[in-house]
Amino acid sequence: MPLFELDDHLPADFRSSALRADVRAGLTAAPKVLPPKWFYDERGSELFERITELPEYYPTRAERAILTERASEIAALTRAVTLVELGAGSATKTRLLLSALREEGTLRRYVPVDVSAAMLAETGRALSREYAGLSVHAVAADFEHHLEHLPRGGRGLTAFLGGTIGNFEPADRARFLAAVRESVAAGDWLLLGTDLVKDPSVLVPAYDDAAGITADFNRNVLYVINQELKADFDPASFEHVAVWDRDREWIEMRLTARQAHEVRLAELDLTVTFEAGEHLRTEISAKFRQDGVREELAAAGFTLVEWWTDRDRQFAVSLSRAVPAGGGSIRSTAMAGRV
Repeated sequence: MPLFELDDHLPADFRSSALRADVRAGLTAAPKVLPPKWFYDERGSELFERITELPEYYPTRAERAILTERASEIAALTRAVTLVELGAGSATKTRLLLSALREEGTLRRYVPVDVSAAMLAETGRALSREYAGLSVHAVAADFEHHLEHLPRGGRGLTAFLGGTIGNFEPADRARFLAAVRESVAAGDWLLLGTDLVKDPSVLVPAYDDAAGITADFNRNVLYVINQELKADFDPASFEHVAVWDRDREWIEMRLTARQAHEVRLAELDLTVTFEAGEHLRTEISAKFRQDGVREELAAAGFTLVEWWTDRDRQFAVSLSRAVPAGGGSIRSTAMAGRV
């Protein structure tokens, strides 16, 4: 019998309450800003899947190549009993880790974490059938706030892939990594996907493709707000813009108003004014360097152990280990940059 269970730590109105709060705060801020998580209704998810197949969008392919090449090594190093995945989604790349850990003979439990209980149920049940004897304990939760609810036990490996860490601004990133460290035991492992700093001629097209799929994806946040908050955004009134911020070393996606206009959000009893040329920031995607990742992990309480890149050095997957609280050291293999 498949071993599947689902814990739901989200209130029934979680999505609507969070959307209302984020939209009100973001559209009344200066400059205006929205979190990227609101791209992802059904249409947004379909658009993002199309983005991952575009020739300009390298991160998904590069990360998959690293995991394909290194999954067995990750399994041998960590010998994880429990694999926790933050922002699991459909767990497409996760099967590489699951298979490697099963081959290593250590894995007993997989804990996918996401805000969509329906997706977790579908994916979790499929995995529990696919991997006979594997306990799949899915958790519907916001990984920025509910890490204390995650089941643990035995040697743990927490995976945070896809470069999602780049959507955090530096201070928020530091808080998040510290919270991850607080939620795991000393000696547990963190597998982190990070996109790397590279020439803007490669970076910018990944967020502004020739086919315009990313532009549609960017504007989709306006459709979500229209649908859920009874707003009257005209997505065609906004131009999709992707720029490389050289000082902050991040890509910034924006929607830029083509002309001055007002938007009414009936559910919030809010009217928002846009000036011609005004930007609404919808995403940042920070890019990283190895030394910076090492320093940020160390500040959070992790020691960087391994660093792997794809052959073109576009993306990195790092493996780090939680050090004991208050300092100390854990024996591990020497960290070396690898291609």
